[in-house]
Amino acid sequence: MLKELYLEQNDLKEIPEEISNLVGLELLNLQYNALTGSIRGAIFNMSSLKNIGFTGNKLSGNLPDNICQNFILEGLYLTDNQIAGPLPSILSQCGDLHMLSLSSNNFSGNIPRTIGNLTQVTELYLQYNNLSGPIPNEIGDLQNLEVLALDGNNCNGLLPSTLFNISTVRLIAITNNELQGSLPSSTGLWVPNLEILAIGGNQLTGGIPNSISNASKLTDLEVAYNSFSGPIPYTLGTLRGLKLLNFAHNQLSAKSPTPETNFLSSLKNWKSLRLLDFSDNPLDVIFPNSIGNISASLQSFILRNGKVGGNIPQDIGNLSSLTVLDLGFNGLTGSIPTTIGKLRLLQGLYLRNNNLQGTIPYGLCQLESMADFYLDDNNLSGPIPSCLGNLTSLRKLSLGSNNLTSTIPTTLWSLSYMLHVNMSSNSLSGSISSDVSNLKVVTAVDFSNNQFSGNVPSSIGSLQDLVNLSFAHNELEGPISESFGKLISLEFLDLSENNLSGTIPKSLEAASYLKYLNVSFNRLHGEIPNNGPFAKFSAQSFTGNEALCGAPRLQVPPCKNSTLPHSRNRAGRIVLKYVLPAIASILLILALLLLLIRCRKGKKKPTTETDSLPLATWRRFSYHELAKATQGFSESNLLGTGSFGSVYKGTLSDGTIVAVKVFNTQLEGAFKSFDAECEVLCEIRHRNLIKVISSCSNGLDFGALLLEYMPHGSLEKCLYSHNCGLNIPQRLNIMTDVASALEYLHHSLSTPIVHCDLKPNNILLDEDMVARVADFGIAKLLNGGDSITQTMTLATIGYMAPEYGLEGIVSKRGDVYSYGILLLEIFTRKKPTDEIFAEEMNLRNWVKGSFPHALLEVIDPNLLSAENEQFSITKECLTSIIGLALDCTVESPEERIKMNDVLPALKRIKTKLEKDVAQA
Repeated sequence: MLKELYLEQNDLKEIPEEISNLVGLELLNLQYNALTGSIRGAIFNMSSLKNIGFTGNKLSGNLPDNICQNFILEGLYLTDNQIAGPLPSILSQCGDLHMLSLSSNNFSGNIPRTIGNLTQVTELYLQYNNLSGPIPNEIGDLQNLEVLALDGNNCNGLLPSTLFNISTVRLIAITNNELQGSLPSSTGLWVPNLEILAIGGNQLTGGIPNSISNASKLTDLEVAYNSFSGPIPYTLGTLRGLKLLNFAHNQLSAKSPTPETNFLSSLKNWKSLRLLDFSDNPLDVIFPNSIGNISASLQSFILRNGKVGGNIPQDIGNLSSLTVLDLGFNGLTGSIPTTIGKLRLLQGLYLRNNNLQGTIPYGLCQLESMADFYLDDNNLSGPIPSCLGNLTSLRKLSLGSNNLTSTIPTTLWSLSYMLHVNMSSNSLSGSISSDVSNLKVVTAVDFSNNQFSGNVPSSIGSLQDLVNLSFAHNELEGPISESFGKLISLEFLDLSENNLSGTIPKSLEAASYLKYLNVSFNRLHGEIPNNGPFAKFSAQSFTGNEALCGAPRLQVPPCKNSTLPHSRNRAGRIVLKYVLPAIASILLILALLLLLIRCRKGKKKPTTETDSLPLATWRRFSYHELAKATQGFSESNLLGTGSFGSVYKGTLSDGTIVAVKVFNTQLEGAFKSFDAECEVLCEIRHRNLIKVISSCSNGLDFGALLLEYMPHGSLEKCLYSHNCGLNIPQRLNIMTDVASALEYLHHSLSTPIVHCDLKPNNILLDEDMVARVADFGIAKLLNGGDSITQTMTLATIGYMAPEYGLEGIVSKRGDVYSYGILLLEIFTRKKPTDEIFAEEMNLRNWVKGSFPHALLEVIDPNLLSAENEQFSITKECLTSIIGLALDCTVESPEERIKMNDVLPALKRIKTKLEKDVAQA
């Protein structure tokens, strides 16, 4: 008699009716299919059914009324569907229910009080729905409950004190609701197993009770974005297992009667702490000198806007694992410690809005991983250290509102990946170098309120990502270049209070996004342009110039229209009437002849096998031509090396840039790899797969492929370079591209193809950062409809599926595993071969140990930090991404989802992120 039926990941569109005839069935798994419509009530009439799984489908409608017809139901898994309506009170009749997972649906209304009748339930997942009303006190009756997840709903009313009477509970997560009230005075006394308490993003008030320190197993305490007040309990120092402590955005104080009972003095007790965030609280303390004794594993230390005074101690250099140090918006005095330069992993340094004095220490130039560097609004003096130009990872440099002198170091113009530069309100002088155009991706430049002189460089017109530009209040002279019209992204332009002359470039009419323009108090003359963004500018934008003219609304004189002589007008009419049509006719005839010649050439039969390759309208290339194109396969042209050869940048005789992949024929299997790539890439064409242009081989000792050149190189290089600035949308786009390619290889070809070696080095990025999957040297074709095959060729350790390494089994599910590892790596920026992974610990287990409520411990700090204004939206998005990655990397191949499930799931995550950001 059939007891367990696993039909997950089969692209089923509906629930087979015959299932209800399986009388003895105890487990039904239909997860990750394409089921739509409502759940039929007949399923719940099966008297022996204990576990039902519908997670990851598109089910809608309401839950059926007979959901508890079967009294022995133990597990109900409905996460990630579109089921709506209220939670039926009849759920309380499922007396044997242990697991209830209804998260990420559209449930609404109140949580029924009868939920307290589910006395056997151990895990209750209701997060990310539209539930409202109070959390019923009856939840406290669930004396076997271990996990309660209610994040991301609209629950209101008082926080039930009964939640803290459940001795078995390990996790309480109710962030981002509208709960009020306070933590009970007995918090921590009756929850000895509590590990994670996440109650941030509510409207809670009152103090943090001392009794919370009795929850001795607590690792994560997150109470941010509430209105808690009073002193932070000194007794928290006894919670020696704490890894995450987030008290941001409250009204908490660190004051105490004596220094010994000051909360900050207890920080030294936390040896496992990774994140500490007390930002936006009136702590009102002196920065402790004992700060260097905190956990060496601390990665994020955030005391922004905390009324913290005193000096930054030299011992702060002992916090060797720090990636984020934010002490901004306080009252810190003294100089910046040179020992901060010892924090080699530091990626974000925020010391803005303090009273720091002295010069910028040259020791900070040792921070090779630095991305965000904020020292603005202090009293710093002296020159800008030229060695800052060595910080090639720098993305944001803010030195404004200080007393800095001298010129801008020429070395800074080499930071080609800089996004924001702010040097406003200093005493900087000299000219603005034309090398500013080297800041190719810069979006904001503010050099206002200084003493810069000379001309505004015309080269600035090449900065097509520039959004905000201010050179106001300087001593600049000369004309405003016509090249400013090429600033297609420009929204804010302030050139006021300089000595600029000439006319306002008419080319600026093309700056369609320009919302603010100020060229007042210069020496400009001529007509003010009328079209494009100029239609909405007022007189204030142009006041205080010498001789501007234009529309009356701009409060300038009207322009005098010049008239052409009659003979010139007549000549113009003749040109328009006779000459231009004749030229146009000739050009049209030439175009048609050229098209005819090309069409005839196109009908010729191909002469070589390689001419049939996608995009291969080229002839076959000789060895000497490739040698010339790559300068003799010079190391200066080397782009990278792989298992079977090297890739060089080549320039063909007509100037076309290509990538030349030369196979090392001395290696065993090299020609087999060459043949495999030719066989695979000859048969496929997809926007996210690398394209072959041609090939070159003598069949004996030389084989090469000419590939499309990818100017941004590999994802590996981009992700781990010092100047990596990939944000969440960019990483999502890249991984969606990769998923699209794999979905095509696995499910859109008559003979499916398995890549077998998916890793960041085999993902290439084109000029627009579109990802292309490359290196099919060990790819396998699953001929004859086989779902698996075997190989003796090893993939890359860390990325290959467990069954690959143990038995050499190759299948589409192996690619899914590699994709999941890649997804984890992209969003943690941690390689699966990192030295921290040894014995039983690997990248997947490391991430899973922090999922879902301690993601801050593993996510790339550049993506998720308390600095993020959209923290909740970002965290929800990353939680979904990591959840998908974990589904891809399940150890059992049969339990992994398929690529045609992964791709739509990733697209849903991307769409939701875009929608949430737009509505924020």
